[in-house]
Amino acid sequence: MSISITNELNARTGKSARDLGREALWFMLHTLFAVAILAIVLGIITAVQPDPESAIPKVIATLLAFAVPLVLGFVIARIQKNEAAGYVWIAGVMLFLIVCVWVLDLPTASGLCEKCGALSKISRTFFEINHGSGLLGGHGVLIGTWIPLSIIGYSVGARLALKNAI
Repeated sequence: MSISITNELNARTGKSARDLGREALWFMLHTLFAVAILAIVLGIITAVQPDPESAIPKVIATLLAFAVPLVLGFVIARIQKNEAAGYVWIAGVMLFLIVCVWVLDLPTASGLCEKCGALSKISRTFFEINHGSGLLGGHGVLIGTWIPLSIIGYSVGARLALKNAI
């Protein structure tokens, strides 16, 4: 049974199961690189100790969550020339969609998002800097925006590097 599956993979993709496994591993590693880059950026921002009530540090963090992984994704892909780095945007989109479903399933209570509809839950949780929904413990921007944004930024940088390398 496994021999026929392996032969079918070879016939369809032109790659062995080992090659596909290696690509999947690199896909996961590049995704983790993007998240690690974001963690470093947020660590530096936290070390500066900005005002937690101010919107400016959050806007700057949002821009850096995309820009820094974009630049480092470009550099890493330029050095490594691994095509899997250009496809990690899929992981970012999937993470965003999973977190959206999670937020939609959360109950609303008295507070910031008491009578929120589906669209309001999503927009206030992920995109409102000053008056969020309060869902996800107030970490909606981090979990649903910055992490997927960093993965997508990394992928964009890698795609640019791979496009220019060819």
